[in-house]
Formats: sequence, C-alpha cells, structure tokens
Amino acid sequence: MAGEVAGHAAEAAAHGVDLIPVVALLGAAVIAVPLFKRIGLGSVLGYLAAGLLLGPSGIGLINDPESVLTTAELGVVMFLFIIGLEMEPAKLWALRKQIFGLGLIQVATSGALLTGVGVLLGFAPVVAFIFGMGFVLTSTAIVMQILGERGELATDSGQRMVSILLLEDLAIVPLLAVVALLAPGTGEQVDLVSRLLGIAAPIGAVLLLIFVGRRIMNPFFGLLASSKLREVMTAAALLVVLGAALLFQASGLSMAMGAFLAGVLLSTSTFRHQLEADVEPFRGILLGLFFLAVGMSLDIGTVGANWQIIAMSVAAYMLVKAGAIYAIARLLRSGHAEALERAVLMGQGGEFAFVLYTTAATAGIIDGPTNAIFTATVIVSMALTPFFIIGLRFVLPKTAEQSMDGVEQAEGLSGRILIIGFGRFGQIASQPLLAMHHSVSIIDNDTEMIRAAASIGFKVYYGDGTRLDILRAAGASTADLILICTDRKEQTTRIAELVRDEFPLVRVMARAFDRAHAIELVKTGVEYQLRELFESALEFGGEAIRSLGAGVEESEEIVEGVRMRDRQRFDLQLAGEDWRNLGQLLISNAQDQARESGVTVPQAEAEDAVAKSTQPAQPA
Repeated sequence: MAGEVAGHAAEAAAHGVDLIPVVALLGAAVIAVPLFKRIGLGSVLGYLAAGLLLGPSGIGLINDPESVLTTAELGVVMFLFIIGLEMEPAKLWALRKQIFGLGLIQVATSGALLTGVGVLLGFAPVVAFIFGMGFVLTSTAIVMQILGERGELATDSGQRMVSILLLEDLAIVPLLAVVALLAPGTGEQVDLVSRLLGIAAPIGAVLLLIFVGRRIMNPFFGLLASSKLREVMTAAALLVVLGAALLFQASGLSMAMGAFLAGVLLSTSTFRHQLEADVEPFRGILLGLFFLAVGMSLDIGTVGANWQIIAMSVAAYMLVKAGAIYAIARLLRSGHAEALERAVLMGQGGEFAFVLYTTAATAGIIDGPTNAIFTATVIVSMALTPFFIIGLRFVLPKTAEQSMDGVEQAEGLSGRILIIGFGRFGQIASQPLLAMHHSVSIIDNDTEMIRAAASIGFKVYYGDGTRLDILRAAGASTADLILICTDRKEQTTRIAELVRDEFPLVRVMARAFDRAHAIELVKTGVEYQLRELFESALEFGGEAIRSLGAGVEESEEIVEGVRMRDRQRFDLQLAGEDWRNLGQLLISNAQDQARESGVTVPQAEAEDAVAKSTQPAQPA
C-alpha cells in the first residue's frame, strides 16, 4: 500500500507540485485533532497520532520528517512572537524575579537531579549531563498550547509557567556553548579574534534588534498602514518575525528568543493587535505542523529495539523532573493544586532537546544510536503528557465546560452602546440606558448568566471582549459608547487597550477595581472610570453617621468632602506626585475644614493624623 502511494506521489511530482503529502497532512489534522479533542484527549495528542500514522513508522507517506520539523519549528517561533506582544517591557520587568529566580532554580535543580538519574541508568557523566539538561527544557509548544486553549496565559499561575519557559529557552544558548567545550578536541587552535567574534555576535544581534524595534519598526508600520493594503501589513508582520529569528539564528542564538524579543519591542506599538491578528493564522497552522512532525519523528523500530532503556528513562526522568517541580513550587509557597498542575504540565522534555542532542551528536559527544534513544525518550514523554493532564482532572476537580445551549454568539451587532460584562455591576449600569430606550448591545462570556438574563427578558450575546474579532462582531467600531463592566482588572485593562488602539474615536467608560487600576485605566484612555465599591462605601458611611445623629444635610456635606478630597488625591497620583505632596494637601484640607468649624488643629497633630491615612499599601 505504501509503495503504491509512493508511486502515485512520484508520478504527481513529475507533472508539477506534489500535493499528496500536503493534502494528507491537512486531512490527518482535520480528522484526528477534532476527534481526539472530542473524546477528551486534547489537540496535541491528535497531532502526534496523525504524524505517527503518516511517518516512516506508519504508512510511510512522508519519509523525511526532519525536513518537515525544520519548517514547522517556525510555529514555535511565531508562538513566542505572539507571547512577546503580550509582554510589555514593564510587565516583563515585573516578572524578572520569576524568570531569573524561579526559572533558574527549577532549571538548575532539575538538571542536577536528571544528570544523576542518567548516571544511575549507566550513561557516562558527560553523556548523562547532555541527556538530563536536554530533558529539563520543557516543550514550550505543548505548555503554551494547553494554557492558551484554557485561557490561562494571563493568570498568575500561567505567568509563572511562562516565566520558567522563557528562562529555559534562554538556557539553550549557554548549553550549546557547553556542548562546544565538551566536544572532543580536533587539534585546531581557535584564535583570539574568533573567540571575540563568537561573544560579540550575539550581543550585537540583541542590540541591533532593540535599536530597530525601538526606532524603526513603528514608523515603518505606520508608513505601510497608510497604503491601506492588508496583505502588505501581513507580509510586513511575517518579515519582522522571520527576520528577527534569522538574525538570532545567524548569531548563534535561539530563533524563538529572537521572535520573542521582537514581540516585546512591538508590545507598546499601536499596531500590536493588528500584528497579532496577522500572525495568528500562520502560527496555528505551523504549530500544528510542528506536532505532526514530532509524531512522524518517533521511530517505532528504535523504540522496539531499546524499549527497556527508553521505558526506564521516560519513567525516571518524568517522575524526577515532576517531583522537583512540585517540591520547588511548594517551597516557594504555591498551593498544592497549582504545584501539581505545573509538575504535570512541565514534566516532559521539549523541542529544544532535539537541538541539543543533535548538536552533541555532531560534536562527537554522543553516537547516533544514543541520540535516537534520547530523542525517542523526549518524544514519548511529549506524547504521554496529554494523558497525564487527563488524569489530573480526576485528582483536581475542575469547573465543568460551559454549555452553549440557548446561547447566541455575538455577530453583526450594531447598538449605539456596547456593554461588555453583565455581572452585578453591568446589570445595574445597563438599566438607566434601557429605561431611556437607547440602542444597547450586551456581551458576556458566562453562558449560565446569559441564560439567566434571558429568563428575565435581557438579551445578552456570548463573546469574549478581550478578542479583537469579537469586539468587531459586537459592533465596537460603530458604537458611540462602550461600557467595560468586567469583574477582572486584567480583563478590563486588556479591553480598554484594544479599544484605544483599534477604535480610538469611541468613548469608553470602565469599572475599576481599585485606585491603582483606575489610574491605569485613565492612562489607557478611558474617559470615565469608577471604582466598583467607592460610591456604595460612601453611601454606607453616610448612613452610618446619620444613624449616630447627623442630619441629612450635614451627612451629605461630609460625604461630599470625602469625595472631593479623594478626587484631589487621585489627580495628584495621576500626575505622578509623591505621597509627601499628597500629605501636605490633605493637611491643608483638614485644617481648612477645622477652621470653618471653629476648631484649631495644631500642625503636628494634623500631620500625624494624615500620615496614618496616606499609607500607600492598599489604596481603595
């Protein structure tokens, strides 16, 4: 059967482009991935199974999986570019302790333990070190894909895993340098100039990319946007991603890290969301192709001939690595559920292990059969990960997936007012607008709430406001006013940024979580924000003093005074004034109010009272 298929392929190739492998890859993915996801095994395992079927160990339709894998690695490159777009420099700086703290601890501890496991399995210390350090490098593609499907990339636990993955991606550079040092001597002497060039090239590549990203890319995209040709913008986005990857590859660094740095440099660009939308389809296709290629690369013959050492290696390496990850997470005060989930998600080897093992084989540190055993061990661990994640569901209870029965997707909406989020805050905010018979469109991503709202006469559409395509479908481009009423501050800020960059003429009002979030929203371009508990807390305090004997007018005057001082404090903080200026303002306000009441407040007493009320720890 395989020979007949190969004959057809050769005949097709003689008359033009051989489309049989392309069609087979697409067909296998289209059939296997939805099927595996439907039965709960996940999309990654579907891709791996389809690749195994088409590869040399299956029907043999594609006999050179390495060539496919080389191209498919661009999927990982584009994935990291998109992650970089979400990592503004300030956010990346805020994660520095997790990247170089948590990430470094996990890599160093796991590497030492896995090297010891390799020695116990009978490998020479140098070979065990290569084996162990390769396995330490978790599959960025698998973890990112799973976190993305769950919508957990922006959560605290997701950010910690992303930080560790970034450090592991950075670690491939010194590891390749170590391989070069461990390689058997060839007798050739490397002169000083070559050594300096080897150090200067990576540094120069980083500095060049930073210069181009900060000084040239934004004006460049602005010029292209004026042409109003969508395909030109798409081509430019791909040029940036692949150009950054090529620059880093040529200088001896990781392609993926080049794309990630390019994404970070463009994360503050006004074209950020357009770039993400342009690259996303290519990222999805190429990342799927990467998993297909990994499945094709699994040599069943090698596994069969060396099944004992591979089985022992997979079991020992995954258990030790997962145990180390869990222990480190618990020692650093993560909860049991988060630590266990991180251990399961990151317990496998990854795609950068293939690079390390191939380099070690080329350098003569390991031979061909050993490289095949190491590679098979990593691939088997990647294939087993989806099964462990399924098992995790039985250990850690998860919320049930939302049913879409009776829920209508947001599509083609055209209300003058768009409300995003219909929880407790949004429900109340919508009622004055509806009472005035304004044209209102409402979206939310909680299907249970949507059905509950429908039962009492509210029409709410399903949609995630953090997605640009959903905002367009919900009519954000034609709305006069957008009300962001979501209950998570990260979500609210993300929507506000999207609206500012893509729909700058639309007025925006937003629900703020606290004072710091309110300042962040104002700087994002929100015209009006309200802290979710501020007015209700003021009314509550006013009612409290009325219950103690204050008159209505007096209580209203007191409440308005609090509101005014809060507004002054907010304006000072928004302008970047420090707490000493703020304190002096409050002292003056307190003394003015006291004088109006016929009371003299000494300066020292006023300063002491204000000092207690202006601590910046948790501003409301």
